[in-house]
This record gives sequence, C-alpha cells and structure tokens, in this order.
Amino acid sequence: MLVIGIIFSFVGIGFICWLLFAVAIYALPCFVGAWAAIAAYHSGAGIIGAIAVALAAGVATVIAGQLAILTVRVPIIIAAIGLLFAAPATIAGYSATLGLAEIGIPSHAWSVAFAVIGGAMVGGTAWARMTFTAPPLLGQALAGNGD
Repeated sequence: MLVIGIIFSFVGIGFICWLLFAVAIYALPCFVGAWAAIAAYHSGAGIIGAIAVALAAGVATVIAGQLAILTVRVPIIIAAIGLLFAAPATIAGYSATLGLAEIGIPSHAWSVAFAVIGGAMVGGTAWARMTFTAPPLLGQALAGNGD
C-alpha cells in the first residue's frame, strides 16, 4: 500500500506540473477576468454579473492577444506581447513550484531556488507558446526572408 501511495503521489505531482505548463498562457486572461469581476461586483453588478463580466474580459483578452500576435509583423512587438502573457505565468509558476517544493524540501532557501527555476521555466514556456502561435511570420522575420 505504501508503494501505491508513493506512485500515486508522483503521478499527481506530474499531472499538476503538466497542467501548469498547459494552462500557463491563460494566466493573464485569468487575472484580467478576476480584476474585471471585482470591479463589476463593487460597482453593484452582483455575483452573476461579475461572473459574466469576468468571462467576457478573459475571453476578450485571449482573443485580443492571439489576434495581435497573428496580425503584427514586427518580431519585437510579437515578443513583447508574448512577454505580456508570460509575466503572470511566471508569477503563477513560481507560486505553484514554491508550494510543491515546500512539501518535500525542508530548507526554505532551496525551496525558493527551485521556485525561481520553476517560475522561469513556466514563464519561458508561456512566452514561447504565445510567441510562436504564428510561426510563418516570426520564422520569416527571424530568417530575414520577410516580405
């Protein structure tokens, strides 16, 4: 039974890490939706109105980011938009990695060190996934074969 528990623990931690990398791009829309929900709730929209505003703001953020990446041809601006989406993902990755590291690492310094590395990896993954959603445009610009 002890072995099964250890195996399930590793599978669970692996699933949480996979999930964190898979949804890292959506950290900014989640934050924008949360801010919009709080603002709507405090302005008197109620709970249902705040949820509707949060969903609309989050979806609008995702669509605006992807449309901006697909329509802009300047690689620096594409990288900046990707960085805008990667910054909240880095913070979320740091927090998630710190929480997981504190479970098994007794030293706080080592937990923070692993959290910094984990946050950088999650942020880098989010940046790469957001930046390379339009590979032909960015690939041509980086290779110097732009129109």
